[in-house]
Amino acid sequence: MTLPILRFIIRLVMIKLRKKLFIVSLVCLAVLAGINFCYAEKLPNPLGDNLTDPSVLIGNIINALLGIVGSVALGVFVLGGFYWITSAGSDEKIKKGKDMIIWASLGLAVIFMSYALVTFVIGAITGGAGSADSGGITEGEGPEVMPGDGQPVESN
Repeated sequence: MTLPILRFIIRLVMIKLRKKLFIVSLVCLAVLAGINFCYAEKLPNPLGDNLTDPSVLIGNIINALLGIVGSVALGVFVLGGFYWITSAGSDEKIKKGKDMIIWASLGLAVIFMSYALVTFVIGAITGGAGSADSGGITEGEGPEVMPGDGQPVESN
């Protein structure tokens, strides 16, 4: 007999809780609807301001990955040197240290070449650095030079 009464009480409590939760949700919605979002500041893009082209984003990701891999190769280089220095005449440890230094050097060479290649390709695609139009002094820029003594002359 107490079980049906208990179920009834739980049902009443749940109905009251649902009503309160619904009222709180409506109040929160009204408060949020009343906030004027027009005055919110524009957040800066953490990936860069000139990130409008996907190729620039891909180039940034590749450059970051190459930087991380270069750091790892440098760590292996230092670790190989540490093994070599602390070998105490053991031929195994000397060989292990030399091999680590050689492979880390080859890895750094590959990383530098891939960085140069990625920079050139991304620059050629986006028309930025690495293309034929970037940099340099064009005609009409820079100080004027006298033909006789070769010293720059201030132009007024």
